[in-house]
Amino acid sequence: MSAVSKHLNEWIDREAQAETMIPLIGRLYRENNVVTSIYGRQLVNQSAIDILKAHRFARQVDEVELPISETLPLVQALDTLDLGAASIDIARLNNRFKASHSSDVDAFLREELADIVGKKGQGRAEPQDVVLYGFGRIGRLLARIMVGHASSATGLRLRAIVVRKGKGNDLAKRASLLRRDSVHGPFAGSIRVDEENSAIIANGTYIKVIYASTPEEVDYTEYGINSAVVVDNTGIWRDEEGLSKHLQSTGVSRVLLTAPGKGEIKNIVYGVNHSQIDDDSPLLSAASCTTNAITPVAKLMQDHYGIDHGHVETVHSYTNDQNLIDNFHKGERRGRSAVLNMVLTETGAAKAVAKALPELAGKLSGNAIRVPTPNVSMAILILELEKETTKEELNTFLRKQSLEGPLHSQVDYIDSAEVVSTDFVGSTAAGVVDGLATIVNGKQAILYVWYDNEYGYSAQVVRVLEHIAESEPSKYPRL
Repeated sequence: MSAVSKHLNEWIDREAQAETMIPLIGRLYRENNVVTSIYGRQLVNQSAIDILKAHRFARQVDEVELPISETLPLVQALDTLDLGAASIDIARLNNRFKASHSSDVDAFLREELADIVGKKGQGRAEPQDVVLYGFGRIGRLLARIMVGHASSATGLRLRAIVVRKGKGNDLAKRASLLRRDSVHGPFAGSIRVDEENSAIIANGTYIKVIYASTPEEVDYTEYGINSAVVVDNTGIWRDEEGLSKHLQSTGVSRVLLTAPGKGEIKNIVYGVNHSQIDDDSPLLSAASCTTNAITPVAKLMQDHYGIDHGHVETVHSYTNDQNLIDNFHKGERRGRSAVLNMVLTETGAAKAVAKALPELAGKLSGNAIRVPTPNVSMAILILELEKETTKEELNTFLRKQSLEGPLHSQVDYIDSAEVVSTDFVGSTAAGVVDGLATIVNGKQAILYVWYDNEYGYSAQVVRVLEHIAESEPSKYPRL
């Protein structure tokens, strides 16, 4: 057989195995509330090519491509176990199986997943009503994620969005913005508009569109919405007095702000301090995208090496509050064209880290540079540690944490000389450590952390929502 025929036949075989996997993944999802993934990349509702790409992506973590010939038998066996609701990482499960040196897939899975074997979809949380107040960049991505999770174990139920009515065809335009996105691509599914009832139906999720000028004027119970978590994406109200306006609305139990909160409002970075969420905290903040990117990595460094002091420089994509061309802006320098300039500006992210990680209070300074890209940013952590290390030792530690540490959903790791910012569009991690860029000189360590400041942050917000709703699916394999 020629080399040409050999490679083509191998591809056809892998494609056929991916096609065999698709109905199994779908059945696990719809009948058992089991979400399957490969290092955070969900396999549900993916094409055969997407599944193969996810297996290829695993080489960024394991340094070798994940063979679908190894994962298909695992998925086939999972389909026979009548599993309860869970989130299962197939790559990690496969690594655990190989490390066990077992040849019996069924016996291994029954032991590894003993808590959910035979539970047949049980464990799905009671639905939690969620309202999006504002429907901009973050609001639409939150909608995409929640709609995508609607039939899984997450328990989050997107019921409505609240916006100020625009001129012209407002409802159709908002539906179109949800359907098409210049950065994140087309919506995965079907979107219909119900003009008569002012609603958007996305993959069967009925989303009421409510027009209002102020939070307190809305009575959500009129729409059958009760004890809702309102996610404020506007950033207009960031203190207790302003955000409390939402609590004056009938049908609201809690408010989550997608911007740094002021005063005594708790800034939550999921994975670091989400345990601070309690029934006495009706007003919460999910902090900022940059704070979410920095804090998990900083916690790992603080816990393992100790941080004496440091500086964080963020290279951040431009945002909606900047001007396309030079024009008046209340902020310094931000009036200059975002698409033509690098713009030096301040950031409160370094101080905000201390809100989630008090042991770093007063230890970090920070600044930011806005650059002419629409999405994906980078945080550069320049840290003076309390003990010496080497680049190899530090990268090994961070890579291991990204695979099996308690913050593996927040901190990802990559070791490639070819990646650039667009390669991280759609990353669900709060931050991705670029191992090749790491610099270590004794006690000084410089880390480069990529982050999708839109999608990665939105994934963190959804994790906070799941925790509020007590609907976080059990994750396997156990770490």
